[in-house]
Amino acid sequence: MNLSEIALQLSVWAIPVILAITLHEAAHGFVAWRLGDDTAYRLGRVTFNPLRHIDLFGTILMPALLLLASGGRVLFGYAKPVPVRFSRLHKPRRDMVLVAAAGPGINLAMAMAAAVALHLAMAMPEEARPWVANNLINGVWINVLLCVFNLLPIPPLDGGRVVAGLLPPALARPYARLEPVGILIVLACVFLLPWLGSEIGLDLNVFRWLVIAPTETISEAILALAGFR
Repeated sequence: MNLSEIALQLSVWAIPVILAITLHEAAHGFVAWRLGDDTAYRLGRVTFNPLRHIDLFGTILMPALLLLASGGRVLFGYAKPVPVRFSRLHKPRRDMVLVAAAGPGINLAMAMAAAVALHLAMAMPEEARPWVANNLINGVWINVLLCVFNLLPIPPLDGGRVVAGLLPPALARPYARLEPVGILIVLACVFLLPWLGSEIGLDLNVFRWLVIAPTETISEAILALAGFR
């Protein structure tokens, strides 16, 4: 890719990625605040201002490098996690589930909003229409991707916390103790297993099976409901 192609590629991903990642974290903080824990609120993290949530490496550098290195096929990133003290929630076990689900929930809502907004993009001047439409289509994709990925039942992902909140205490405690190694499991699924599979001639791309395939199906369904398929 030449410089202009790189700039164009980044320009139609930057806004969707930053909004999807940072508003995901803001939603966690907002729901925790409404349910009794004001830790994130006091730190200024209950805001939809992306600058309060951006992690220089996880939100900007890592997604940009992966996007360019893969030709737009791989995207992975994170924002600064919102601190939540679950013991301060009104009903800790129930509210932990609601706080965890808030992030994927807002991503799904944003994906739907982006799909509907495509109708407005079609009415824009011809010069701006492709750029705006690409931003919105990428917004559908990245928000569904984050929703599906974060709902994987692996601590410390949101899905892991939802499962821990729903399990009986006797099972929830040992399950929650997986959290320190959970991120290693996630990284192995995203990077190590696909590489190992390519080396030995086997398809070990667990991330594609569990995340990419459902993301494609859900994204297509959202676009179809919005009248674009």
